[in-house]
Amino acid sequence: MNGATTSAGLRAYNRVRLLRAVHDCGATRTRSRLTQDLALARGTASVLVSGLADDRLLHEEPSAEHARGRPTQVPGPHPEGPLALAVDLREDSWEVAACELGGRVSVLDVRRHDGTPEGALGPLGEVLRGQLGRLGSRVVGVGVAVAGPVRDGGLVDVAHLRWRSVDVPALLGLGAAVPGGGPRVGNDTAFAALAEARRGRLRGIGVGLHVHVDFDLGGVLVVDGRPLEGAGGMGAEFGHMPLTGGDAPCMCGAHGCWGLEVGANALLRHMGLAYGGGQGRDDARRILATADAGGGTGGGQVPSPHDHTGGGAALRAVRTNAQALGRGLAALVNAHDPAVVTLSGLGVDLYDRALPTLMESFGRGLMTIRHERPPVIAPSALGWQGPLVGAMESVFDMFLTVSGVESWRGST
Repeated sequence: MNGATTSAGLRAYNRVRLLRAVHDCGATRTRSRLTQDLALARGTASVLVSGLADDRLLHEEPSAEHARGRPTQVPGPHPEGPLALAVDLREDSWEVAACELGGRVSVLDVRRHDGTPEGALGPLGEVLRGQLGRLGSRVVGVGVAVAGPVRDGGLVDVAHLRWRSVDVPALLGLGAAVPGGGPRVGNDTAFAALAEARRGRLRGIGVGLHVHVDFDLGGVLVVDGRPLEGAGGMGAEFGHMPLTGGDAPCMCGAHGCWGLEVGANALLRHMGLAYGGGQGRDDARRILATADAGGGTGGGQVPSPHDHTGGGAALRAVRTNAQALGRGLAALVNAHDPAVVTLSGLGVDLYDRALPTLMESFGRGLMTIRHERPPVIAPSALGWQGPLVGAMESVFDMFLTVSGVESWRGST
């Protein structure tokens, strides 16, 4: 029920429904299809689209495929319409993008940082302030995905960087320039899971599991399209569960964390390379590439001045990662019974390069009753862009409300 009690209230509600439908379908459906999907009268839909175009929220283009006669129109983002600024803040770098209604992502800036809160967030804040100044009132919010637990409106802990209770909004220094009361800061895995539920393989799945692998990994259960982030917003931390039988200390303060066995740090450790502190991404990628190029023969070298180990060792490192990934996934599937499990980040690389090892380990860990109908395990449809797309979705979730759209209307 929409709760509208007046014709104006119903019109405002239907405007948001139409905008949400355009956004969720990626601006690919025709006006007639949207009219049918939303159970609107044809005349009502025409009035709504016209009004949204006048408010610089929608713009129609002819469909690429149409029958004879008048071209079918496809509503999409207005060229002067709302934008979300999205950030993927990783342990060694950050990426900033502008995202429009419908989900198209345009990367604006990518930079490495030194791993300190000030060195990472100070320059990032400068770039965001510059984009806010350039794009002006078109920006309806800023979403920031970070590689660590987030609590209390933006306090972040990143174990590998020794960040403790870092106030991300304060260090970004955006102040009142951001609509909606400041940036929306969230865990990268939770945002990647949200993106997968909206635009990836978890769309329409009642119970799913998403795992994002980078230097280590995080995971979260997704129920009816929403990541379950816990009472304090810190639920996307499956990587800090003792799922693989180890007992080594983790920088998070726990022992035996699954994330110690999966990800770039684990690859580097297996190859005898330095790891930790958000360093070594390029070396990890070379290990993955070498496992492809020469892993089966033992030939080839990791092209790094710090590593003279052959491709056979690289392949073993990748397979060890995949084995630990499969074992942990089995434990989570036994506990949560998801229909689909999706992998993003380096999880896609492990899936592509060591799928037999991953699936064998996964199968060995499953309860007998789950062998008959095991969940699908699939690489993310979004690859590395999951956290960025999820940060965008968090902004549009705030904007695509009656109050959010009416606020935009008042500013035009």
